[in-house]
This record gives sequence, C-alpha cells and structure tokens, in this order.
Amino acid sequence: MYKLVRNRLEKWPVLAAALFMIIQVFCNLNLPTLTSDMINKGVSTGNTTYIWHTGAKMLGIALIGILASAGNVFFASTQAQKLGTKLRNALFEKVLNFGNHEVDKFGASSLTTRTTNDVLQIQNVTVMILRMMLQAPAMLIGGIIMAYLSEKKLTIVFLVSLPLLAIAIGIVMSFAGPLFSSLQKKIDRINLVFREGLTGVRVVRAFRQDNFEQNRFEDANKSYTDTAIKAFSLVSLMFPIMTLILNGTNIGIIWIGANLVSDRLMEIGNLVSFMTYAAMILFSFMMLSMVFVFIPRAQAAAVRIQEVLDTEYSIKEDSNPTSLNNSELSLEFKNVAFRYAHAERRALESINFNLHSGETLAIIGGTGAGKSTLVNLIPRLYDVESGQINLNGTDISTLSQSKLHEQIAFVQQKAFLFKGTIRSNLQVGKPNATEDEMWHALELAQAAEFIKDLDNGLDSIVEHNGANFSGGQRQRLAIARAIIKPADVYIFDDSFSALDFKTDAKLRKALSNDKKISQSIVIIVAQRIATVTTANQIIVLDEGQNVGKGTHAELKKTNSTYQEIIKSQLKGEDI
Repeated sequence: MYKLVRNRLEKWPVLAAALFMIIQVFCNLNLPTLTSDMINKGVSTGNTTYIWHTGAKMLGIALIGILASAGNVFFASTQAQKLGTKLRNALFEKVLNFGNHEVDKFGASSLTTRTTNDVLQIQNVTVMILRMMLQAPAMLIGGIIMAYLSEKKLTIVFLVSLPLLAIAIGIVMSFAGPLFSSLQKKIDRINLVFREGLTGVRVVRAFRQDNFEQNRFEDANKSYTDTAIKAFSLVSLMFPIMTLILNGTNIGIIWIGANLVSDRLMEIGNLVSFMTYAAMILFSFMMLSMVFVFIPRAQAAAVRIQEVLDTEYSIKEDSNPTSLNNSELSLEFKNVAFRYAHAERRALESINFNLHSGETLAIIGGTGAGKSTLVNLIPRLYDVESGQINLNGTDISTLSQSKLHEQIAFVQQKAFLFKGTIRSNLQVGKPNATEDEMWHALELAQAAEFIKDLDNGLDSIVEHNGANFSGGQRQRLAIARAIIKPADVYIFDDSFSALDFKTDAKLRKALSNDKKISQSIVIIVAQRIATVTTANQIIVLDEGQNVGKGTHAELKKTNSTYQEIIKSQLKGEDI
C-alpha cells in the first residue's frame, strides 16, 4: 500500500494533518492534569478564583483542540479524496492503453471493482491513517507518560489490562483480517454475475433462465453477506471486550486509589486524572487495533490496484518510433502467424497478401476461421507471433500506436455506440467534422433516412451502447462514425451482418463510389458471399489457414472451400 500512495500524497498537506493532530493530542493530554489541579487546589480548598482561572484555561485549550481536530480532518479528508482521484485516473489511463490480452486477463467486472470499490477502500484507510493511526500511538504513549507522572503507584493496573486487551485484539484480528481480504474477491463475483445478467437479459429471458440467474446472483450475494457478517461480527466483539477491560481497569484503579487516598498518600484530583488517562490509553489502543483490522482489506485492495498498474503492455511501443512513409499507400502481410495466450495451436498461420491504394480485400470463412483475429492485428489490438505487417512499407511494430491508429478506421464485429447524441458519436471519428460531413457519412452508411425521421436529427439522444436503436441502425451509425474519419485503411469486421441484402449492396456501392474511400484500402470481413463478390481480392480462411486467394470468379472455379460456401448460401441460377 505504501508503494501505491507514497508518490500520490502531497507532502505539505500530510505534514499539516500531522501537525494539527499533534496539537490536538497535546490539548487532550493537558485537560486531565488541569482537572486534577482544579480539584486539588480549587475544589478541596474552596478557592473559586483558581477554579474560574483554571476553567477558563481548560476552555481555551479545548477550543484549540477542536480547531486542531477540524484542521486534521480537513487535510486528511482532502488528501484521501485527491488520492482516490489520482488512482482512478491512473487506472483508467492504464486500462485505456491495454491490449485485448490484458483486458481478457482481468475481465471487465474485476477492472470495474478495482477502479471503484478497491480505490474507496484505500481512501477510507488513508483517512484512518492520517487520523487514527497517527493520533492513537501519540495518545497512547503520551497517556502512559502523563499517567505515570500523575501517580506512579497506580500504573501497576496497566500490567494486567494492556496485555489482556492486546491478546483479545490479536485473536479478533487473526480471524477478521483474512475475511476482510476475501470480501474484495466476492465483490468481483457479484459484479460479474450482475453485469452478465444485465447485458444478457434478453438471452436470459429467451431461454427462460430467470430463476437460474437469480439463484446464481443470490449465491454470490449470500457468500459476500455471510463473509461480511462474520468479519464485522468479529470486529464488533472488540467493543464489549474494550468496555469490559476498561471497566475492570477503572475498578482496579478505584480500589487501589481509594486505599491510597484513605492513607493520605494520594489526592482525589490525581485519582480522577489517572482514570481519565487510563480511558485515553485503552481507547487509543482500541483505535490503533481498529486501523489494523481494516488495513488487511485495504492492503488486498492495494495489491489488486498495483497489479493493474504494474501490468506490462503486451503491445510494446518502440522507444524510438519510426516515421510513416507517405510515398505510396500499401498494406502487406508477410508470412504472419498468431497464437492466443496459452493456446495450443495457432489461430492464424502463414497469412500473406499485399494491398494498394483503391483496392478492397474481402475475408470470408466459417465461424472460428480467424477472420476477426486477422483484422485485429492491423491496429495492433494483438501482436503477431511471427511474420511482419507493413503499412506503406514500414513495419507497424516500429510505429507509435497513436500514429498507427490515425491511419485506420475500424468498425468492429459488435457495433458500440457511446451515450450522448448522434453528433457526439460521429465526432469520435472526426472531432471537428462539419454538419455537411456528418450527413455525407450518414448518406454513405445508408443511415441518413432514419436519422432525418428523428425529431432532433443529429442531436437525437443515443442511449448507452445505442440501446434505443435496432441492430441494423447501430451498425450503420458505427459505419458512419468510421467513414467520417480521414484514414488510409478502412476495416469493416462483419459490420454488414445486420443489414438486409438491399441495404448491404447500396452501402458497398456508395463506399466504392466515394472519392475519399476509393483512394484508400478497404478490408471487409463477411459471412455472406454477396458481400464479397466485388472485392479486388478475396481471402478464404479455414481454421486459421489461408486456403484460397483470388477474385470471386477465380475462387468460384478453383477453390473447393469457397464453392461450398457458395452452395450453402446461393441457389443454381444465383451462383
């Protein structure tokens, strides 16, 4: 945890919090002594002037203590909140630069928990450290010293009470600590089940799995609840134990003190102040133990956060990136192979092709053939295992990722829209796009017609992930967002799948006739033969292998895999 916070806490505010805490402790430690003097020198002798004078002094010290406590709380709280802000920013920035491999490794639900709940645990414990963990030891040591100076003979009581309290707290912490640590993983589980149930609600209902999902969530929720109850029940035991030991300590102090007072070996004021110091000492011990109970949970959260921050990117950026050669647009795969992490066999093997400005490549094949995997390699969502991908003759692994991504517009298999408006979603592709450019992109994507029918046009609301649009409308908006971007390479990863044949054909024709896109490289991943027939090159994939390459006419005559796909989709005269 120290590694996580040391460079994110500000030096002077932390020192200010410590200074205010010291002032508060100093004030608190002086009040029992003044009470003792008031009883011994004022109440016992009837000296009202001394009582008023000492009372005024106590009031002033108490006021200073209150102000110091407020200052400590202010600096501790603001530093904890700023720490949380910095950690969330650091996590979000890190995750944004993750490759697909890192996202797959942690999972979306776990990354969400680490960015929210785990950071909150760090914030809470930071406040406790700057408040209790600094205050408790100072109060404990100061209280013992002041109690000893007040009446040495009574300190023998602490030889019994403090060891008993330490043993009790140690036993409770030994059981509660691991339980608090496991709570974070159980929150992960709840988030995972809830997220799956929420995003897959239509599938759940379609297969009538409502009860199964409800039971799954109840199991995860019950597991978390049971663990939390055990952990907090153990912690709650410390309060009655504390009360019992404190009362026992007071009984011992009063019993010994009463004998000393009756023998005129101690004044009553000293007995009162000693009892106050005893309460301070035991309460400080209790505060310190409370911090140590919650530290294991915060430590577990810190480890989980640090794990994300320390994760090395699977997509390595060259320390001295090369410049992109802008002489002639080309994209080349040279004997490219790829394997997913921990997979036994390669997902792609010996992929070769070469494209130039104005050419369209279509990739077709069965489910799991490696089509999406291939196009994911172009923007370096994954890195190749062997071989080389060149853009304009330059190895893409030597380019900066920002420069590479500038050249590529990508429509992924699952269309995703951001919450906002149609305008704001199109501005993701080109932030300074004019309204004319937006409508032109929508016309190309065959989306302009239904957008014009909306009351607010470009300013119509888009719900999270485009939930207020149909699948085909979402795809067309995602396509429009991509083609509005000035890019050299346009990738459509099965992005026409939700479109009917007529709209599919009109969209492809519009793309081929567009001046900007006709000068770029277009890559289309498709399942339908009708989508790929007009491509300059078609690659046929089967289990990661390139089993055919050529035009539609060539492959229809010579490639058996392509012929099987045709026969499965078209009838006699259509072939």
